[in-house]
Amino acid sequence: MADTKRGREKQARDADTRQRERELEEARDRENESEPPLSDADPSGTTDQEPEADETPADASDAETPRCHRRGCDEPAAFFVLERYQEETGKGPVEATAYLCTDHTDEESPANLDHAYDDYVFRVEPLPTDAGSS
Repeated sequence: MADTKRGREKQARDADTRQRERELEEARDRENESEPPLSDADPSGTTDQEPEADETPADASDAETPRCHRRGCDEPAAFFVLERYQEETGKGPVEATAYLCTDHTDEESPANLDHAYDDYVFRVEPLPTDAGSS
C-alpha cells in the first residue's frame, strides 16, 4: 500500500479493528472463567440485579491486590473497568469487566457502542488503595 494519508488512515483503522477484535475475543474467553465470589451482602449468588452506582467490585478490598487482566501483564491492577451492553442477539444485557493496570487503563475505551441501549454503562473506577501499607 502506498504511503499516503489515505493509506495511513486505513492502516490505523485496521489496527483499531484488530485491537477491538482481540479484546472481544479475550472477553469471550473470560466468559468461561469462574466468577469471583460475591460479597456477603448478596448470598443468593444471583447477578441479575443492577449494581449500585457507587458499588465497588466485590473483591477489590481483598487482602491480595488483583493483577492486570491483559495477557502478558503482571502489574497490580489500579482500576476496575465495566461495560454493560446489549447482547448481539438482543436477548439481554452483557457485562464485561476487567481489572487493569494504569498503562492498560489509559488504552481502554468503549468497545461495544454498536450494542448500546438505554442502560448502557462504560465505567472506569479506581481501586481502593491500602493507605496503611508502606
